Amino acid sequence: MWFVLPLSIAQVQSAAQPVGVGGWLLILCRLLIVYQPLSFAVTASSALSGIGIRGAGFLVALTIRLLVTALTVAAGLALTNRHAGAVRLAKVALLCSAACDVFIYTTPYYPNNRPPGDTPFYIAASLIYHAVWLVYLSRSQRVRNTYS
Repeated sequence: MWFVLPLSIAQVQSAAQPVGVGGWLLILCRLLIVYQPLSFAVTASSALSGIGIRGAGFLVALTIRLLVTALTVAAGLALTNRHAGAVRLAKVALLCSAACDVFIYTTPYYPNNRPPGDTPFYIAASLIYHAVWLVYLSRSQRVRNTYS
């Protein structure tokens, strides 16, 4: 005779809850670990010819971007490896990345090839991108289950 034991509501809910680095969290980790350094490498390599023209301001901006890129990679690795404090580090990294983007877009220190008048659109897109990931980290059930 087969007996079927009923599952409690908590057991059913916990089985349905996403846990681990997957889904959107995995995409965020890959963006932080892979996309950020590649983006920095491409823009920095094309901008290096501007050292002679732009001077020390360019070197400061380049150094800031390098440090922010290192911070985003550290955050992505911490999220991937499920370290304590990884979510907080990722939020700080995203805020620093957004601030760096705004700084780069609004100052003349870093060379660009944006059409005149398009800078506000670049700033808005960057702020929206970072805000979406910050909201995700704050509200995601997967993030809460994985890092709590």
